[in-house]
Amino acid sequence: MLVLFETPAGYALFKVLDEAKVASAEEVAKHFADPESAAKVIKLKAFSHFNDTVEAVAAATSMVEGSLGKQLKKFLNKQIVKKELKEKLVVADKALTIPIKDKLKIECVASSKMMEMFRGIRSQLEPLLGGGISDSDLKSMQLGLSHSLSRYKLKFSPDKVDTMIVQAIGLLDELDKEVNTYAMRVKEWYGWHFPEMAKIVTDTIAFSRIVLKAGTRVALRDIDISGIIEDESVVQSLRETAEISMGTELTEIDVTNIQSLAQEVVNMSEYRTQLFEYLKNRMNAIAPNLTVMVGELVGARLIAHAGSLMNLAKQPASTVQILGAEKALFRALKTKHDTPKYGLIYHASLIGQTAPKDKGKISRVLAAKTALAIRVDAMGEADEATIAYEHRAMVENRIRELDGGQIKMSMNGSGSTQNSTPKYDATSAKDKAAPSLNPASDVVIKKKRSRDDGDEDKSEKKRIKKEKKEKKAEKDVDEEKPKKKKKKKE
Repeated sequence: MLVLFETPAGYALFKVLDEAKVASAEEVAKHFADPESAAKVIKLKAFSHFNDTVEAVAAATSMVEGSLGKQLKKFLNKQIVKKELKEKLVVADKALTIPIKDKLKIECVASSKMMEMFRGIRSQLEPLLGGGISDSDLKSMQLGLSHSLSRYKLKFSPDKVDTMIVQAIGLLDELDKEVNTYAMRVKEWYGWHFPEMAKIVTDTIAFSRIVLKAGTRVALRDIDISGIIEDESVVQSLRETAEISMGTELTEIDVTNIQSLAQEVVNMSEYRTQLFEYLKNRMNAIAPNLTVMVGELVGARLIAHAGSLMNLAKQPASTVQILGAEKALFRALKTKHDTPKYGLIYHASLIGQTAPKDKGKISRVLAAKTALAIRVDAMGEADEATIAYEHRAMVENRIRELDGGQIKMSMNGSGSTQNSTPKYDATSAKDKAAPSLNPASDVVIKKKRSRDDGDEDKSEKKRIKKEKKEKKAEKDVDEEKPKKKKKKKE
């Protein structure tokens, strides 16, 4: 039995001298306790060195992916196939057994029982390799290979660009929460000094800028805040209200702390604007079709929820439609209620401009077109939107149809929209002659009888039947009278 062992320095091929000593975990632990006893169980047959770190990283990558590398294929072909060895080859990774069997026709096995033998070889690796490589050199090679492999996987990962979008949208949502919390704290804190200002200036960022520039309400009479608020009537109302305000007075240390908090609100709002521009640029570069369909924020949230653009591309349209509403979905399935019709896609602009009764239908149509756009972004090589404009026009056309509109839009060859329904001409309709009336073609529709009509018909039938009986009885009486007279004459 042969054993293939991968080391940071190269591939090692060992020959098992006594298979009975590696049959169980207890036997392996007993015979691999020291180098002398390990040498009696297993022996190095061949070793293939790596020339440099690049070759080691390539070999390690192929091993992780479960594929047969060029150097390993050459090594096994030389040591086993050409020597016509018929012994079994034991490997640590089960996924590696398939390519070795298919390409080299070597009987290859991998089982959990052999894992203890690999642990024993690892514990006595330096003496088993013949002392050519010291233990310190092996540790250095192992550390360098691990760092190089990590850098390689990070550099060439297909999901590395999506990480920037995931982090950016996560930070953007957190910034929105923090800005709202801090801004409300500024309003509440400064409201003790100038409570009327919150009703006059409703924008939280403008409120913080005024607090940062003015300080106390008395200073509002002398400073110019036209750069913050453009409406002169609002500025005038703010100054007049400041003179008759019922708020309490603030000390200098109070104003300093409130202004520090207002400065944080302003800084975070400015950074939030920069972050949104960054996210917008990244989305247009990575997923242009998805951005056209649902927008930058909704598209980024879909990618973040799925984990990456590639994972999102693997999802069907039905999953894209309810992505983000998993809790409501499972609650509906558990309680046997109606399942949700939309998740994160509900915040797209196309859904927002749809009537409430049609939002479910449009979300299904939009999810189908968005799923196609995502796959084009993930698998395609174009840097600009290719199919998104046409698909967006189709969704808009569907919205118009559901709203009862007569105009149907379609995409022409140039990429612009054009009317596919002919325009109604009132003059030509008037000029047309009215068709003549044909009485023969009239159809008389019988009135459907109701229950009351049925009762009336029954009573009428009874009356007619009764009259017939009475007439018959009278007739019989008239016929019997002449017969009686004849009998009397006789």
